[in-house]
Amino acid sequence: MMPTCRLCGAGLRRTFVDLGMSPPCESFLPAEQADAGETFYPLHVRVCEQCLLVQLPAYVRAEEIFDDYAYFSSFSDSWVEHARRYVEAASDRLGLAPDRSFVVEVASNDGYLLQHVVARGIRCLGIEPSGNVAEAAVAKGVPTLVEFLGEETGAKVRAEHGPADLVVANNVFAHVPDIVDFAKGLRALVADDGRVTIEIPHLLRLIAGNEYDTIYHEHFSYLSLLTTQRVLAAAGLTVVDVEELPSHGGSLRTWSAPTESVEAGIAPAPSDAVARVLADEAGAGLHTVQGHDGFAEQVAQVRDDALRFLLDARRAGKRVVAYGAPGKGNTLLNHCGIRADLVEFAVDRNPYKHGRVTPGTHIPIHPPEALDAARPDYVVVMPWNLRREISAQLAHVAEWGGKLVTFLPRFEVFEPGT
Repeated sequence: MMPTCRLCGAGLRRTFVDLGMSPPCESFLPAEQADAGETFYPLHVRVCEQCLLVQLPAYVRAEEIFDDYAYFSSFSDSWVEHARRYVEAASDRLGLAPDRSFVVEVASNDGYLLQHVVARGIRCLGIEPSGNVAEAAVAKGVPTLVEFLGEETGAKVRAEHGPADLVVANNVFAHVPDIVDFAKGLRALVADDGRVTIEIPHLLRLIAGNEYDTIYHEHFSYLSLLTTQRVLAAAGLTVVDVEELPSHGGSLRTWSAPTESVEAGIAPAPSDAVARVLADEAGAGLHTVQGHDGFAEQVAQVRDDALRFLLDARRAGKRVVAYGAPGKGNTLLNHCGIRADLVEFAVDRNPYKHGRVTPGTHIPIHPPEALDAARPDYVVVMPWNLRREISAQLAHVAEWGGKLVTFLPRFEVFEPGT
């Protein structure tokens, strides 16, 4: 049966990239279950020839992915700081203040962002589908509702708490299979004179940077500004401004307002920045279906470079370990077939992952101290988007002559601390 587009309903006939089969990227197994069976699903991404939305069919139900989630945002110091700066800037831009403002974050995770709103004395609410990370948010004093957002949930929250002056959705818009219903939930939450901000990895940067490890089963959509506009328009929201961000290899932060408010002049018309980003996308070919061709060849080159390095290192008797076990790294590991014979183990700051193995490839995950005990020749930085932060953390690896490696967005061997 042919899959259909989640935005316009057209049949999905055209391949963007096919990465084969992989288990869900956050399904880290306890080491004692390493011999148990795992379910693998396709990572076959298609592009809609009608509306141009790049998408992965919902091979895995969202409830299965997010019921017990392994990702805690606060383990990235730079991401917490990113959130702090955002709260400060948004508060100034919108005049948010105690006693009169209300902020809602969707997919609020462990309270990494709303903790800064709480610190300002502004009323807020997190909506987070994963109960285990929501508990961490509540422990920080962040009120959190354990729910998936859709139009019904948005209306229920608005009826109970009132409309929000600001609705935040960071790195979640791509994570929902029914993206239109989710967008309608955002519209239900926001006040008529309020704003919705969404941060998404930018499809333009994904292609330009070979960032194919951002393709995994919990990322159902891969968005350009054009397709983001189209989804939001279906829910009654208009993009009025956009910022280009360096996070996650290149992201967009869109500022949206209710369409009727824009039409009535209550909210501003789309800014020059919106036109500029759309022009950049059009110049790269992303406003035509043919402009999406060629990505599969780029991905094959990344795989070839990674395997060549790891095989050469093994033949030379060099020890290779990984720093970080992010979910997205499992796309790369499974696509390349990288297992513990090529990368001995990974270390990660998240204690939830300690004593577990990576899904599909079964590389053991240890606390960070295991890195210093092993003193490997090479450390592969898996969360390459945090390269600067991690390189600084690993500056001491140079003491034993070790080097750092990234496979994405390009293969590179470099000195720790640089």
